[in-house]
Amino acid sequence: MVVKDYTSVVEVSGPLMIVDNVSNISYGEVVEIELASGERKTGQVLDAMENKAIVQVFEGTSGLDTERTKARFLGETMKISISSDMLGRIFDGAGRPIDGKPDIIPEDRRNIEGYPMNPSARDFPREFIQTGISTIDGMNTLVRGQKLPIFSCAGLPHNELAAQIARQAEVLGKEEEFAIIFAAMGITAGEYHFFRKDFERTGALERIVSFINLADDPTIERIITPRIALTTAEFLAFEKGMDILVILTDLTNYCEALREISAAREEVPGRRGYPGYLYTDLAMNYERAGRIKGRKGSITQIPILTMPGDDITHPIPDLTGYITEGQIVLTRQLHRKEIYPPIDVLPCLSRLMNQGIGKGRTREDHRDVSNQMYSMYAEGHDLRDLVAVVGEEALTDRDQKFLEFAERFESEFVNQRVNEDRSIEDTLSLGWDLLSILPDRELKRVDPEYIEKYYKKQ
Repeated sequence: MVVKDYTSVVEVSGPLMIVDNVSNISYGEVVEIELASGERKTGQVLDAMENKAIVQVFEGTSGLDTERTKARFLGETMKISISSDMLGRIFDGAGRPIDGKPDIIPEDRRNIEGYPMNPSARDFPREFIQTGISTIDGMNTLVRGQKLPIFSCAGLPHNELAAQIARQAEVLGKEEEFAIIFAAMGITAGEYHFFRKDFERTGALERIVSFINLADDPTIERIITPRIALTTAEFLAFEKGMDILVILTDLTNYCEALREISAAREEVPGRRGYPGYLYTDLAMNYERAGRIKGRKGSITQIPILTMPGDDITHPIPDLTGYITEGQIVLTRQLHRKEIYPPIDVLPCLSRLMNQGIGKGRTREDHRDVSNQMYSMYAEGHDLRDLVAVVGEEALTDRDQKFLEFAERFESEFVNQRVNEDRSIEDTLSLGWDLLSILPDRELKRVDPEYIEKYYKKQ
């Protein structure tokens, strides 16, 4: 490792510091910065030119001056010390303990950018992960190794949903140990205390590794928080053979940090001012989920993002939808009805659902029940618009039944308590209760064999 010291800082701009008259500096190289006061900060080379380096400073640039600041280029990329002892611990966004306990004794040090997973070595995601939430388990099933984001809006209970998934998620019928990596970016102190108290109260903390970047922490630190979390996940999954669920919230704050850096570098902006490489950057994080053939362990991702202006076509949800394997969408309409979680199943999708359900995984009738409920809820949902025009009295008896199904689907199937952990059997049984509102001749998407076995005549 070649260490080089420089005192030629010529400019400080936002989160960036420019060092002149440098040589043999590499992109991504770690920089140790010493202020005139003796305080030390950490940075990383963001751009390396012939004799100039642009350094992003993770702790912020306050206190830096161009005359007395020293920059030491360490000749290596940013790494994190990791260990299986990290389970049950809470760290800040840069991987430093904030739970009052001592530093971990590392088993390994790894590059936070991770190592690309060979596409030919990837194993197809198949095993069902039970979250205990009916709209996910029954209608948009999560499978081991999948990337399934949650699209939310400001003010909706996505934090409560994230905490519920973190404490309830499990892989059924698997011997591998299951753990959660929870990474929060740009959350408030109140949100942090909510998550911490919830995990401690429910006993879920012992299987969770938390990385917390608060809203008043340096914005630039948000860039490395998901990378540190995913590097930890890769170690626990592929070295320790564990099934890991990574929850990343809020990806919108992460993307805002990318935009801030891009503006400071005076790059040509892309859509809505975000950098042109936003798609590539998001993909580098999302594609670290998956399974490897012949090896135990897996990484499953649930990224959570708030859609700016409630706009699902905004670049962040739009690009995320291209990269990931579906989406769970939370809406204000259901939230106003005091339905929790306010998941609107109609725009939701899990592209890998059919690989993780059925006989031997969930239950033989799972796919048919899901398809039939989607069809009937969509028809009942459309009838609400008709009622607004002609009134409910103008509906036929059949239409009344579909309207009743839509109402009860939301109030009984979608709606559940924040601490309610429904098994897949409970979810499917509840589905049959609702399907039985209509005569069995209306169940055109269900195999007659399953109707005979599960249909509950009124």
